[in-house]
Amino acid sequence: MKEYRTVFSAGEDEFVEKKSRFIGYAVPVSTEEEAQAFIAQKKSENWDATHNVWAYILRDGQIKRYSDDGEPQGTAGIPVLDVLQKEELVDVAVVVTRYFGGILLGGGGLVRAYSHSAKIAVDAAKIKVMSPCTVMEMEMEYSMYGKITYILPKYNTVTLDSDFGVAVKMRIMMKSEYKQAFKKELEEITFGKVFPYEIEEKYDYIKEK
Repeated sequence: MKEYRTVFSAGEDEFVEKKSRFIGYAVPVSTEEEAQAFIAQKKSENWDATHNVWAYILRDGQIKRYSDDGEPQGTAGIPVLDVLQKEELVDVAVVVTRYFGGILLGGGGLVRAYSHSAKIAVDAAKIKVMSPCTVMEMEMEYSMYGKITYILPKYNTVTLDSDFGVAVKMRIMMKSEYKQAFKKELEEITFGKVFPYEIEEKYDYIKEK
């Protein structure tokens, strides 16, 4: 399992180039169906636009698709796709809507305009790194709770749940790369009395502190 980059949520931004209005939209997707549905939605919303150019990349199957939607070949869809590739993004779809302003931009101008539109859309959606993470559960006596919570920030741990009953039960998540070091330190400070049980391995976003 390796880290990958995608976007947090839907993002939108726009600019005007020689009276042509360019609107960039970016959204996280996990399947080709989701990507196509997003594209169809934006085409429907912007039915009167001159062009609705799009591109998407999916992590599953390494799928990459794009469309110039009537713009000269190579001047629109590929520049949008290139932005996603340069940012090393996956599971993301981008649509760039153009309302023609009456002034031709030329091949180079179109490439720059569509590239810029894709970039500002991605920036608006905000990039996040999804890491392989491990969810663990552990139970401890109250006397151990302070020691254990003291070391959790060292491993950039997210506490998902805490139950303060007869004993303290915690469900935590951390990047999988930290779990062995965490287990070793936990064993040392609790003299082997607390053992974390691995519940799940998954991709998730953990903000670096």
